[in-house]
Amino acid sequence: MSVDAAATIHASAVVEPGAVVGAGCVVGPFSLIGARVTLAANVEIKSHAVVTGITEIGEGSVVFPHACIGEVPQDLKFRGEKTRLVVGARNRIREGVTMNTGTSGGGGVTRVGDDGLFMAGAHVAHDCQVGDRVIMVNNSALAGHCIVGDDVIIGGLSGIHQWVRIGRGAIIGAVTMVTNDVIPHGLVQGPRGVLDGLNLVGLKRKGVARSDITALRAAYQMLAQGEGTFQDRAQRLSDETESGYVREVTDFVLGATDRSFLTPG
Repeated sequence: MSVDAAATIHASAVVEPGAVVGAGCVVGPFSLIGARVTLAANVEIKSHAVVTGITEIGEGSVVFPHACIGEVPQDLKFRGEKTRLVVGARNRIREGVTMNTGTSGGGGVTRVGDDGLFMAGAHVAHDCQVGDRVIMVNNSALAGHCIVGDDVIIGGLSGIHQWVRIGRGAIIGAVTMVTNDVIPHGLVQGPRGVLDGLNLVGLKRKGVARSDITALRAAYQMLAQGEGTFQDRAQRLSDETESGYVREVTDFVLGATDRSFLTPG
């Protein structure tokens, strides 16, 4: 066990031999830190939280009560292989959140980026790859192998099907089931998720240039109403556009995927 002298461990907490606890960390009462856990500097584990498995939590992250971080995958194919969970810096992991390690069939690592907010009851399943500044609202869930880009917001009580990709800057409304890929900066809503436009509010808040927003809106209309298949329209857009934002959308559509796409209505 390696506990930095500048860490604070409550007397009722259990830190198993082999754990690494960095400088400035705080481990609250009745929490468990497993033997293969690494906490970077200034991580706070509040009371009654469990951090286990081969798990790394980045600097300045906070884990709130009753979260369970780094437990084995909820996958019947899992046979106890050594897989990992890597959580980045400055994440806020609220009450009752669960994040599982990966599986050998999915690359072996579940990865969460920096500066995320995972509200109470959210779930990140095995082998997910989650970007920076992602917000998962209360009781939303990612199934296994999902890829979530930077700056995505997933509304409360929403579920993302396994293997789905959600592009950067997209927003998923509350109480929505998403079964297919979502383009970058897309807006999805409805009980069975429908691509219903662009996340214009998010684009404006980020200070995206008016010319890029105009180009994205024109691209969305072409994807919705142009000739040929969805991929044909995306390829034409890719050949014609000068906007980096539009190119991001077309690269996403033309990239490899295990799912179909939510397409404009």
